[in-house]
Amino acid sequence: MFISPMLLETASGPFSHNDYIFEPKIDGHRLLFSQEDGRIQLYTRHETCCTRQYPELLKPFEHDILLDGEVACTDPQTGLVDFENVMTRFQAKKEQRIRQLMDISPVTYVAFDILRYKGQDLRELPLLRRKEILAGISMPNRHFGIIPFVEGAGEALFGQMRAQELEGMVGKLQGSRYESRRSPAWQKVINWTYAEVFITGYRKEEFGWLTTVMTENGRLRPTGIVELGVPPKAKRAFYGVSQQLVTGEDKNFVHLKPRIRAKVKTRNWTKAGMLRSPAFVEFVI
Repeated sequence: MFISPMLLETASGPFSHNDYIFEPKIDGHRLLFSQEDGRIQLYTRHETCCTRQYPELLKPFEHDILLDGEVACTDPQTGLVDFENVMTRFQAKKEQRIRQLMDISPVTYVAFDILRYKGQDLRELPLLRRKEILAGISMPNRHFGIIPFVEGAGEALFGQMRAQELEGMVGKLQGSRYESRRSPAWQKVINWTYAEVFITGYRKEEFGWLTTVMTENGRLRPTGIVELGVPPKAKRAFYGVSQQLVTGEDKNFVHLKPRIRAKVKTRNWTKAGMLRSPAFVEFVI
């Protein structure tokens, strides 16, 4: 069974409130675990079936159940959640490759909500009551866990997330019902990383700025494409200046001298040194 998940709005910053609980934000991908008539199916938030990709999660609960949570991988060297590893798991299609990755990058499913249990729809229950029910259920194996939470102290939790370089936190109203839509009752606070980059090109068709950073030996290294967070005023200012800096073009991009600098925020850096989901903040003058 698939139910469209409840989605997060974005808070303006870390906050504390006695009406909220606060959870660490896990840097994996959303996963609904469905067990109906003993049959297990795993779905992403967009209803993509990914049951084959995670054999270690195909262990039945004692009763039929529908859970909402996050699937993640942990880097064995650092102990940190590794988003790239779970994406590698998600994209694997061949059985041999999936079995190989189970040994290299085992996943953990961290449940944070329960939507159905023993044939009963629980979505109208207050969040804390659903949490109580979830806490009383035995997990099938070591690849399952339940997200911890604190009541009221969001800013303190976010400080811990920042100190540990984790993705951020989620604040949820204690009495919230589960709604299949984006809701202000659930809010995320991202632990952004900030960087200064040079804009060294732009897409010819859809919007996107090529970015680079200067290495220690004075060379420019590509860091990806900024597509998010650029207001119309900044776009107009950029295109007004960029025409004087053109050095050439190819099929998809116009290339520029490295003269325009910008501050961007990013979830983190990939292992290949690329910005992950970067968003424009401001030009650096």
